[in-house]
Amino acid sequence: MEDGQFEALRAVMVEEILAHTRLARAEIGKEALAEAVMRAVGSVPRHDFVPAELRVYAYADTPLPIGHGKTISQPFIVALMTDLLELAPGAKVLEIGTGLGYQAAVLAALGCEVYSVECIEELSAEAAKRLAQAGYKNVALKVGDGYYGWPERGPFDRIILTAAPELVPPPLFAQLKPGGRMVAPAGMQNSQQLMLVEKDARGRLAMREILPVRFSALDPVERDD
Repeated sequence: MEDGQFEALRAVMVEEILAHTRLARAEIGKEALAEAVMRAVGSVPRHDFVPAELRVYAYADTPLPIGHGKTISQPFIVALMTDLLELAPGAKVLEIGTGLGYQAAVLAALGCEVYSVECIEELSAEAAKRLAQAGYKNVALKVGDGYYGWPERGPFDRIILTAAPELVPPPLFAQLKPGGRMVAPAGMQNSQQLMLVEKDARGRLAMREILPVRFSALDPVERDD
């Protein structure tokens, strides 16, 4: 498929995200997402962040498998989660669950300083290659257990999880700056909710559910705590 065809499909994807947003307005509390977010998802070549055999489906508004039992999230959900972060250029963002790098690319396109943790070494290595080929230089990657975040690089203005724990990991609360926001799917596999976490200037946390979702699980690892 030629680049022009991918551009046309990406434009259709953006229109589908806009339509999906209007349909979900009662749950998300708005009829449109931020223009900067829509420009970012309209600029990132999603077909470069899916397996080669699925490139033709890259702009369908649906999750796609990327190997190792993981998926690239539905474009509407990527756009919504990014919008909920309320990002400003230069924001320091922690991502849990790099996958093949698409969400990190969207954050980078918004001018964020991105730190992304992936527990599967092969995916992290492939993401590094794809992000470099696409020209995104403001992304640092780490192989590790996302439950613990990346404390050496924290604290963070924003945190986003692209894999779902049953409960939001406590270490991530500690790595969120006062005044920060975290967007995370959480819950049992068949009853996950997209959560918005806000930390006020005094460090107090407030959480609210946005809408039901279904994400790959944040891989369980034997932990001391």
